[in-house]
Amino acid sequence: MNYKNLFIDFDDTLWDTYHNNKECLEELYTDHHWDRYYASFEAFFSVYQPNNEQLWTQYRNHEIERQTLILERFAFVLRPMGIEDKMEILSVNRNFLQRTTKKTRLVPGAVELLDYLQSRYRLYILSNGFREVQEKKLENSGLAGYFRRMILSEDAGIQKPHKGIFDYALINTNSRRKETLMIGDSWEADICGAYQSGLDQLWFNPENKKANGFEPTFAVCSLSQIKEIL
Repeated sequence: MNYKNLFIDFDDTLWDTYHNNKECLEELYTDHHWDRYYASFEAFFSVYQPNNEQLWTQYRNHEIERQTLILERFAFVLRPMGIEDKMEILSVNRNFLQRTTKKTRLVPGAVELLDYLQSRYRLYILSNGFREVQEKKLENSGLAGYFRRMILSEDAGIQKPHKGIFDYALINTNSRRKETLMIGDSWEADICGAYQSGLDQLWFNPENKKANGFEPTFAVCSLSQIKEIL
C-alpha cells in the first residue's frame, strides 16, 4: 500500500450523525409540543427517519433538488398536524440545522484514529453535507485541525456516489488516484462511488452488513481496526 491521501466521509464515519440528529429532533419535538399529534417521540422518529433517508437517496441520485430535501423532510411529518405553511416548515428546518452544529458526539475511536493518521497521510473530508452546517460541525467537534481541506458536493456540483465528485476531489487536492483511499460508512455513496471511480475503498461497517456486487478493498467494524490496516 502506497497511500498518501485519505478522503474521509464525515457523517456517521467520524461525527455521530444518527445520535446527534436524533437528539436535536427530540428537542424540537418537545419545544414545539408535537406530542399533541404523535404518541411519543419514538413514534415521530419512526415516521421522520425513513422519509429522511429516502430523500437523501433521491438527492444523491439527482432525483430531487436540495431545496426539496430541506422542505420535504419536515413537511412530511408536520402536514398531519395541519402545518403546511412553507415558511414555517423552513423555519423548523433552520432551527434543526442550527442545533446540529452545536452537537459534538463522535463515533467511538474517531479522535484516536485521526491522531494516528494525521502524521502519516494527507487527510481530507469528502462529504455530501451542506456547507453552512458541515464546517461548523467540524469546528465545534474539535476535528477541523486534522484536515487540510473539506470538499463538499456543493463545490463539485455533484454528490457521492457519482464519479465527478471523486474526480473533483483528486484534482483539487493534487492527489493521484492510485495513492488515494476513500474511507466511509455508506455502501452506496462512499464505497460504491469510490469503486466506480477507480479508488480503493475502506468500508466502516459497524453493523456487519453484506457487501453487494463486489468486495471492498478493506472493511472494518470499528474505527480502531483502521490503524491495523494503515
